[in-house]
Amino acid sequence: STCACVEYYGKALEALIKQVKIMSIHGKMKHKRNKIFTEFRKLPGGILVCTDVMARGIDIPEVHWVLQYDPPSSASAFVHRCGRTARIGNIGSALVFLLPMEESYINFLSINQKCPMQEMKPQTNVSDLLPKLQSMALADRAVFEKGMKAFVSYVQAYAKHECNLIFRIKDLDFASLAKGFALLKMPKMPELRGKCFPDFTPVTVNTDSISFKDKNREKQRQKQLEQQR
Repeated sequence: STCACVEYYGKALEALIKQVKIMSIHGKMKHKRNKIFTEFRKLPGGILVCTDVMARGIDIPEVHWVLQYDPPSSASAFVHRCGRTARIGNIGSALVFLLPMEESYINFLSINQKCPMQEMKPQTNVSDLLPKLQSMALADRAVFEKGMKAFVSYVQAYAKHECNLIFRIKDLDFASLAKGFALLKMPKMPELRGKCFPDFTPVTVNTDSISFKDKNREKQRQKQLEQQR
């Protein structure tokens, strides 16, 4: 749903899925977008992490799966997203992830877009990859900051969802959501003010001590910290 989520999950997938080309596209990449899109079209296989900037008006041959991690804000966008697969007589699949509290979205799509859906049971025996992502965040401030920005942007996008009778921000389990983003601590933001999260355990490390792997960025950060002191 947001550029920050694309940045974070693109980086995460690069680290977690080896021997597969991962590419990312979002609206803030104005000049790079065409180059990335052209490169992805030429690939024999790969994963493209993207916002709705790629939901319509583009044709990539032989897309087997469209995975919608965030349900789109408009019902028509759902159909456009699905339309990136099964092009010109080919077969393809589209999957949207929904929480139990969001399941009335299925009826909404059925009525609004005449779009029937089938439930896909959650996979069992899945690997817990979150500790690896937390280790990445502890080792590089860039990953830590990307995760925090992605979480904040996700919550803000959820709050502005067009179907706010189905996607209610007050029903979100922020602790579980923060775990899903492999956060090291809860960010400070208006939506979380005054709330307690007993189900979320922050790391014991002082996150201010996490440095950037990029030496120039770290040097600049240290300079700013010195000025603040």
